[in-house]
Order: sequence, then C-alpha cells, then structure tokens
Amino acid sequence: MPRVKRGILTKKRHKRVLKAAKGYYGARSRLFKSASEAVNRGLNYAYRDRKVKKREFRGMWIVRINAACRENGISYSKFINALNKKGIDLNRKVLSEIALSDPSAFAGIVKDAIAA
Repeated sequence: MPRVKRGILTKKRHKRVLKAAKGYYGARSRLFKSASEAVNRGLNYAYRDRKVKKREFRGMWIVRINAACRENGISYSKFINALNKKGIDLNRKVLSEIALSDPSAFAGIVKDAIAA
C-alpha cells in the first residue's frame, strides 16, 4: 500500500483559514491554531448576529413609530390595532420611514386609522 501524504490539502486549508483571519491582531493572524479558533468564533457570531440584527431593526422601527404616534395623540398599540381593524397593510419598516421623512403624511395615516 503506498503512503498517502496530505501536505497539499493541509496547506490549502491553512491558507484559507489564515486568509480569513487577515487583519486580526497578533498570533490570531499568523498562527493556524489561533487563527482557526478566531475565525470559527467570528463566523459563529456573524451567523448569530444576522438574526439579532433583524430583532434590533424591528425594535428601532417600533420606537420611531411610537414617538410619531405620541406626537399625534395616540399610543403605538392602539395605532397598530386601528390599522389592523381598518385593513391597512403597511409594515413597521414603511411606517417608520414615513414617520421620519414625512410627518404630515404619517399624521394622515393616524387620522385614517382612528376613523375606523
């Protein structure tokens, strides 16, 4: 049975990890073991935080909508309930953008929702 040497594959894997660790501080960018741990941890955080980002944006939209609603004399929960009863299908992202960029249009939406 001939001997199998895997030097080429190992070097390829090491290069891939060290390339991903480029810009890391100290040994994390130079030594394979440290770089591997740092890259794996970074990838795990990236995976987790792609989900966390969605939560944070939704929270930010709700805060903006609530502030705009309070200026128009209604609470956020009553406003959302009125929108649902009226059948107005605007998501929180769009409502937030309208509240931020065009307060008069948002006031019109609030009046329309309250009329339900």
